[in-house]
Amino acid sequence: MPDRIILKLGGSVITDKESGEAGVIRENILQEVARSLKEFADISLLLIHGAGSCGHPQAQQYKIQYGVSTENREGIYETHIAVSGLNELVVKTLRNEGIEAISVHPLEGMVASEGELTGYCLDHLNLMMSLGLVPVLHGDVVMDTKKGACIISGDQLVRVLAQQLGMKRIGLATDVAGLLDADGSVVRELRPSMAHTIRIGGSGSVDVTGGMKGKITELLRLADMGIESNIFHISRLKEFLSGADHGGTRIMPEDVA
Repeated sequence: MPDRIILKLGGSVITDKESGEAGVIRENILQEVARSLKEFADISLLLIHGAGSCGHPQAQQYKIQYGVSTENREGIYETHIAVSGLNELVVKTLRNEGIEAISVHPLEGMVASEGELTGYCLDHLNLMMSLGLVPVLHGDVVMDTKKGACIISGDQLVRVLAQQLGMKRIGLATDVAGLLDADGSVVRELRPSMAHTIRIGGSGSVDVTGGMKGKITELLRLADMGIESNIFHISRLKEFLSGADHGGTRIMPEDVA
């Protein structure tokens, strides 16, 4: 049985977060990703994508990150419908290349408490992957036992699913070469003990989930659990899928050589 892989496509990769317009999708990038994945049809894959310009503006407008009450509950629908539309296009693009992709919406099966996922049934994901299906999840709004509702990032989904499903390889494809140091060079390896030496900026565009800082925070938590992960530029996707050097950053557990 091949290693199970989680691939996360950054929202800034598949949408244009810098234009200031909501819902601008980079369909050409999605098509390139689909063609690349088709070349690796024998891998067991779970795909997650960020919301980018489809969801972050709505979440910010309704201030969902601060909690939801009857005053702003409309934002649950508005945010979910925005990210669901992007998810539908991602799945459609993959299926057009012959990939058996299927949408899985976190809002429908996950619950959080204070912004942390606490409740989820993942049996259906295991069953899907055993049939050769590619579940496609996304950053989403979910119900929250303390806040009413909250935003769950694709990066938090990566951490939770990698741990709970026993995924062997984890990759985050972004619009940068990896984690960049102060001089702009790629940090090729990062371990929890090194985290205090790295300065990580947030996203310059609208991002209610923390940008690169949010990614590194979640991946360092994975490293603390003994799970390695990778951040690389989207143009190096095939290298990651094939197991070659992707030129990006490896986030490593402390005791792994």
